[in-house]
Amino acid sequence: MEIKKDMLIGEILSKKPESIGTLMSFGMGCIMCPSSQMESLEEAAMVHGIDPNILVAALNKDSKEEADA
Repeated sequence: MEIKKDMLIGEILSKKPESIGTLMSFGMGCIMCPSSQMESLEEAAMVHGIDPNILVAALNKDSKEEADA
């Protein structure tokens, strides 16, 4: 599954739980935030001052590496 910036954080976490480490490395504690169920990755990134395109690239890179392992 490719992660896109319009996906909800909750959806990403339920389908790709390995994304938790990447989100935390960007300083996003979204895994504990109740709004993660209704907030897109892009919205959360902007709130945290992170370029959503860089975050999406990192999440997809980590997912690909996990799948290749």
